[in-house]
Amino acid sequence: MAIPKISIITIVFNDVKHIEGTILSVLEQTNDNIEYIIIDGSSSDGTLDVIKKYADKLSYWISEKDDGIYDAMNKGLRAATGDFIWFLNSGDQIHEKTAVDKFIQKIDEETDVIYGETVLIDEDGNILGMRRKKAPENLTWKSFFTGMMVCHQSVLVRRSVAPEYNEKYRFSADFEWVLVSLKKARKVVNSHQILSRYLEEGATTQNHKASLKERFEIMKRYFGFIPTVLIHVWLAFTSFFFSLQNKGDYRPFDSSKD
Repeated sequence: MAIPKISIITIVFNDVKHIEGTILSVLEQTNDNIEYIIIDGSSSDGTLDVIKKYADKLSYWISEKDDGIYDAMNKGLRAATGDFIWFLNSGDQIHEKTAVDKFIQKIDEETDVIYGETVLIDEDGNILGMRRKKAPENLTWKSFFTGMMVCHQSVLVRRSVAPEYNEKYRFSADFEWVLVSLKKARKVVNSHQILSRYLEEGATTQNHKASLKERFEIMKRYFGFIPTVLIHVWLAFTSFFFSLQNKGDYRPFDSSKD
């Protein structure tokens, strides 16, 4: 089997503080069979200067106004030509320089999705801990009945399987995108490694509530109304007890996954 090409797509808007760290985490990969795409939403804070600094190392980039993050992500999808799609938005980073070389060995011709663990980082790139939800050993679309079981930034989907994002949602289209990709996948592979570092920014209360409402609507459509209500009650209790037993919304950093 030919070595698959990985299309990494970064969405950014006015994030001069973090964009360079994201770019370098991609360009420093030991595997060079990577197509790197940046979709900028017409930034005005210096972000474009950083992108232009690395323009000769990018496969494609564009800066123009968009109709929201999922419109921008769909632009990236349409521009991609690789075998697998990996979204790594501004502020997020690939966990280690050998990440692609490691997981690419686990992909075969039937693999449509490969996933892994996520660490959370702060504004300065310091590791806070592992994402609260541990990636299941065997991930299926039904795993999402109990929430976003894997971080969007730690899931790669074969381009021929990946749907476009549903732009009717403002905050939770990525939840449905991963769910639908898993539902269509012939084979899902657990990489058993940390794939990404996710910038924990903390959404506003208003956005968080809107996101939960959208996610409820998505889950209701795929799992039914009554089961979705019951699982949300259970999730509320488990989240409360987790917060009592742990400092912050994360697990201790698991260096064994490195």
